[in-house]
Amino acid sequence: MKPIHVIGGGLAGSEAAWQIANRGIPVILHEMRPVRQTDAHHTDGLAEMVCSNSFRSDDAQNNAVGLLHQEMREMNSLIMAAADRHKVPAGSALAVDREAFSDEVTTTIEGHKFITIERTEIDSLPPDDWDNVIIATGPLTSPALSEAVRSLCGDAGLAFFDAIAPIVYKESIDFKHAWYQSRYDKGEGADYINLPLSKEQYETFIQDLNDGDKTEFKQWEGTPYFEGCMPIEVMAARGPETLRFGPMKPVGLQSPHTDEKHYAVVQLRQDNKLGTLYNIVGFQTKLTYSEQKRIFRKIPGLESAEFARLGGLHRNSFLNSPLVLDEQLRLKADPRLRFAGQITGVEGYVESAAMGLISGIFASAERLGGRAMPPPETTAFGALIHHITGGADAKTFQPMNVNFGLFPPLAERTKKKERKPAMSKRAQEDLSVWKNQLES
Repeated sequence: MKPIHVIGGGLAGSEAAWQIANRGIPVILHEMRPVRQTDAHHTDGLAEMVCSNSFRSDDAQNNAVGLLHQEMREMNSLIMAAADRHKVPAGSALAVDREAFSDEVTTTIEGHKFITIERTEIDSLPPDDWDNVIIATGPLTSPALSEAVRSLCGDAGLAFFDAIAPIVYKESIDFKHAWYQSRYDKGEGADYINLPLSKEQYETFIQDLNDGDKTEFKQWEGTPYFEGCMPIEVMAARGPETLRFGPMKPVGLQSPHTDEKHYAVVQLRQDNKLGTLYNIVGFQTKLTYSEQKRIFRKIPGLESAEFARLGGLHRNSFLNSPLVLDEQLRLKADPRLRFAGQITGVEGYVESAAMGLISGIFASAERLGGRAMPPPETTAFGALIHHITGGADAKTFQPMNVNFGLFPPLAERTKKKERKPAMSKRAQEDLSVWKNQLES
């Protein structure tokens, strides 16, 4: 049997390869690292998590991303299995030890008898005899391949800036100011490290963000940021209160060191299983390295902070999928090419891996002489696919996280507080029917 080629060994590519190989179909997984590195990756491991270590909410009843977690588990997801085994405390969210997570995915893929890994860059359109290809190169697709794809799509290739949050060594945090608590005591109740700011400290912080030196890429000026990964200084520029109602909101948090109400709170989330590294939640930034150290060390508790990684800025790109992809995630201009992951215009680790999972199912069915119907729009899988392949307006298309606003309305009138659980219940029932149809 001819192999299916998967280009890109990130979360989406690894998941796609796993789904295909588990159906007894040979896979050649092409990963360019370490032959060619990207501006954001640090290792040559598969499924490396670049920006954050969080898969976000794991609540399958009230949160669409938690529902997507559950749907992926139901479909034997490698990414979710590895995430569950290497999770670290994060309240109601699912966060992982990113190195252990990547190591497990890499070892599992390397050990699968139907998967061959080739460490080489694909710098042009695949040769004609590759008749079934999944391109899962992510938002950091190599310039050569990106240009080759763009040649088929015209101006459909778009770009936006993405920012990375810094990581702090826990031992350098001053706990005279800091305390452990999850907002509203969710999860284990003490999954975050919190740092309070007074009104004066907060206002100084905002001023520093506005005045600080930033990394700029003049040749890409005018490229939009994705709202879900906005640099903190860009949020600050929108107004002095923006951060207090965003990542620095103080509600649901109270320091044991004082009875005073906090004006703003910085939260840090565990980044590895050992608990030695913590990332600063919502602090994606394009500040220069020297400015990050100067400004962030003014935060009470971070005066002597040592950084395992400073924040950064890199270019991400994605397809105008409603215009160029069909419902099978195939390129209309060349249907042998299927796309998966963040390059399709989904945003987030989970969404990217989910598109890898579905593309693997589609490609497998095609190789076996059949055709897998897309999952119902009432499921998280289906809602995402429908959005990126036609539900969104191609003229204004931007990267999108999964959310209940993408789901069809319920057939029956439902009270607001019961709406999300009802949508989740419907999704799980419809996914079960679709899964049974795939397996029959």
